[in-house]
Amino acid sequence: MLSVTAQQSRFHNESIEGSALKEIVVKDLSISVGDREILSHADFQLQVGKHYVLVGRNGIGKSTLLQAIATGQISSIPQNLRVLLLGQYQSNLDKDLGSLTLSETTVLEHVVKSNQKRERLLHEEQVLSSAIEHKEPTEAMRAYRTVCHGRLERKLHEAKQIALRRSGARGIKSRQVLNQLEEELKQSEQKLHQASNDMEGVDMADESQQAVDLLAEVQTTLEESADLLLLDEPTNFLDLPSIIWLERYIQELDSSITVLVVTHDRAFADGAADELLVMRNLALERFRGNLSAYEIERVKNFKYLNRMKEAQDKQKKHMRSTIDQNVRAAKRAGDDKKLKQAASRKKKLDERMGLEVSAKGGRFKLNRDLPGYHTSNRAAIEVPDFDPPVRFTFPTIPSDLGFPGALLIMEHVTFAYPNNKKAPVLQDVNLTIHMGERIGIAGKNGSGKSTLVALATAGTDASSTPMQPTSGTIARHTKARIGLYSQHSVEELDKVAFEKPESTALSHLMEYIGAKLQEKDARALLSSVGLTGKTAPDVPISLLSGGQKVRVSIAKLMHRPPHLLILDEVTTHLDSDTTEALIYALRTYEGAILVVTHDRFFMNCVVEDESPRSIARRYQPQDEDDSEELSEEESPIRQRTVYRMVKGRLKKLDGGMQQYEEIAARASSKMGK
Repeated sequence: MLSVTAQQSRFHNESIEGSALKEIVVKDLSISVGDREILSHADFQLQVGKHYVLVGRNGIGKSTLLQAIATGQISSIPQNLRVLLLGQYQSNLDKDLGSLTLSETTVLEHVVKSNQKRERLLHEEQVLSSAIEHKEPTEAMRAYRTVCHGRLERKLHEAKQIALRRSGARGIKSRQVLNQLEEELKQSEQKLHQASNDMEGVDMADESQQAVDLLAEVQTTLEESADLLLLDEPTNFLDLPSIIWLERYIQELDSSITVLVVTHDRAFADGAADELLVMRNLALERFRGNLSAYEIERVKNFKYLNRMKEAQDKQKKHMRSTIDQNVRAAKRAGDDKKLKQAASRKKKLDERMGLEVSAKGGRFKLNRDLPGYHTSNRAAIEVPDFDPPVRFTFPTIPSDLGFPGALLIMEHVTFAYPNNKKAPVLQDVNLTIHMGERIGIAGKNGSGKSTLVALATAGTDASSTPMQPTSGTIARHTKARIGLYSQHSVEELDKVAFEKPESTALSHLMEYIGAKLQEKDARALLSSVGLTGKTAPDVPISLLSGGQKVRVSIAKLMHRPPHLLILDEVTTHLDSDTTEALIYALRTYEGAILVVTHDRFFMNCVVEDESPRSIARRYQPQDEDDSEELSEEESPIRQRTVYRMVKGRLKKLDGGMQQYEEIAARASSKMGK
């Protein structure tokens, strides 16, 4: 059960009819799901026209916060604010609207169709326009009554929510409104089910005209933009041209529209954000800048404050030691004057220690930077704490192959489905992968990447698809193991959870690997991917977050490290900290890695060996400490190649992922036209 409370003044905006205020100021916000707290007495502010990215660890409650905003459960957000939410998954719309399949729609349609309010308006438009065009006059009347009845049901639901939040005189008034709406709904239902024969005495012309007027209102509303656009993981399952299009779409939105995005795509977050809202420790922290700048700034700030605190602690210890010596000397000499001097110095020492600069970086001034009553003349030095670092420590050394040779060789491979041989999915593909190499494949959805992966892994384990090329040859090292993380790995765990609701990460891993795996070793393996404590043995798979399910899938792959590790969109459900931890773990992996992804950051780091910190540094001005703070060990030199899959053909990109990003940017400019 979702519980939401927030501070609300007696004369709140929701009580003001037609309030034009669009800025959101929320104070003392607490959200819990059952017994689990999401936020506790948190504050946040969304300024009109700003673009925010909400970041935080997997499962911390980001989607829950967006849902609370979208469904009007935060009382201090004006009720007249037009809020649109695009969720991670297709919403359950009315059956009449049909379902949306990403393979059958453009990204523009995906963004628009995932808006439930807009879909309802489109449905109303269809119902009204079809009825008005009908020759039978009662059809327009019935359509008008149907649409009005649906609106009245939603209005009644909103009134119930408001009545629950109010007390006192305002609560009594809210309940009076609620009773009135309930009576109106009963009358509406009677009219809705009125037989056509009984409509003869009704003024048909009047209600038909009302249907026409309502249709005009709906069409006008459809042309308006939202006040607040909420996007929850909108890049999931989108290819790079679509992601770049969406990034530009957000950047070019009307200046009156505020945007709040939850995303794990680092490059998309950097392009979409003016500011960050960081969800951690049951609170929301604000940062003026994008995610990469935040990653750099928080480390630098931590080191700066830590050095300052250590230096002051050392100085304070030395000065106190000197004062104590003076006190002892004054007592031996019976010198009361020196005792008073020492006591005065000790008092000033305690008062003067603390921050020597203001929050803006200038010289600290007491009256300006620390107003009010305090026991010290300076603010205390508070070193910020960090969330426990995410670490992956899974095995990274595959077994010895016994003799040298390529792990995978694909020569002039063409593949077409039997019922459509004239339109091959792959055409004349050549690819060779040796131990230690890093290979990346990028390309639009439907270009043939998944088919190539399926052919590469066909027959390597019992679960792989038995596929053979239509022409060409595929050869594999006879002792090489090929491990695959596919786009469907999380879905496969969902299927396990459905068939065996009691299944946990630990029980599933032991069942998957077999009797040769002891429980202590299974626990250690899950711990190596960050599933520690009671999560592995006690939490059902059905209750794990998407990121936790990815970790289970990685554990299944890494119990025997494969010689060729294929990662197909592995970052889809991972938060930025976990993605970075996976990147660092893969830097020391001694097998070959084939990466199929739309994630520019992940491709840059894993395949092209760029440091996460060096990428983040692009968004932060250089200073004297950069080289020291961002220095990292270089990974072993390997063959590194990025390919582009286009219309079933594999083409090497000499310019790497940067070249493909430029190609995708050109393609995105043609979308939505």
